[in-house]
Amino acid sequence: MPVGTQGTVKGVLHRDLSDELGAGIILANTYHLYLRPGHELIRQLGGLHRFISWPKAILTDSGGFQVFSLSSLRKVTEEGVLFRSHLNGDLHLFTPESVVDVQLAFGSDIAMMLDECLEYPATYEQARLSMERTVRWARRGCEHYRGREGAAGTALFPIVQGSTFGDLRRRCAEELLTLDADGYAIGGLSVGEPRELSLEMAEITARLLPAQRPRYCMGVGMPAELPEYVARGIDMMDCVLPSRNARNGYLFTSRGKLVIKQARYRDDASPPDASCGCYTCRNFSRAYLRHLFLAGEMLFSTLATLHNLWRYLDIMRQTRQTILLGTFPEFLGRVRALALSEP
Repeated sequence: MPVGTQGTVKGVLHRDLSDELGAGIILANTYHLYLRPGHELIRQLGGLHRFISWPKAILTDSGGFQVFSLSSLRKVTEEGVLFRSHLNGDLHLFTPESVVDVQLAFGSDIAMMLDECLEYPATYEQARLSMERTVRWARRGCEHYRGREGAAGTALFPIVQGSTFGDLRRRCAEELLTLDADGYAIGGLSVGEPRELSLEMAEITARLLPAQRPRYCMGVGMPAELPEYVARGIDMMDCVLPSRNARNGYLFTSRGKLVIKQARYRDDASPPDASCGCYTCRNFSRAYLRHLFLAGEMLFSTLATLHNLWRYLDIMRQTRQTILLGTFPEFLGRVRALALSEP
């Protein structure tokens, strides 16, 4: 899922997301949209789909990750999370019930339950207490969701936590399975832990979750990691890397990472990736993109983001296709070989 934190994937028109890139779903951020422009305004204006003019699916996270990243501005209690806005310092409370209400006001297709996301590393006791609170919050949020009128159009996913401790992940997953949810998410990864450990925790958790329902690993990963997560049972992923790295001049290609500011591209007339079918690679050279980047032109961010998102979505298209053809192991081997050959 391309990440549209504020209801927009930075630098990219929704038309291009839909028609050029073929994105069927985007992610928006509950924390940011709750603070500005506010969920009640979005509700009054017809919901998030109409407000941002996006006709396809939208997943909104619970805002938990953003709140917990504000360690100096929040306090965790059994009731929920009390935090101060990073915009103006106003005090707010997120509870398992209120984040459900906010996302129902958005009209999200998929909403996430409030969870507690720990930094890495965490002690076993910290992770245990956090995981148990996440389970209690999930039960409260699920009960509230099922008592709300008009909630049927929104799927609600609980989030498996447990830091990097496999037994805690197992316990959390087993507890959340009793909620019989529409899908399940795996959170608390990509918070500084080694990538091998992230993959291990994702695999341990995914094995316990129902294969007939979506399994969503939050906040991952690099291009070569996407098929690795799929091989471990993951169906859905999101990450800011393709758009954030694009704005910083890093392009992901079928031959590895391309740093466009490097002098060797000054007179390079070739496209960023000769085997890529995106609008950028069909029309523009490395030399032109380098010029735009060094000149600080806004167009660079748009063209680079289009390319990086195409690369990510194309990897997922190839993953789906090779699974259907029965050649996914060979595809995964090629992706691994490319990753090993990158400098």
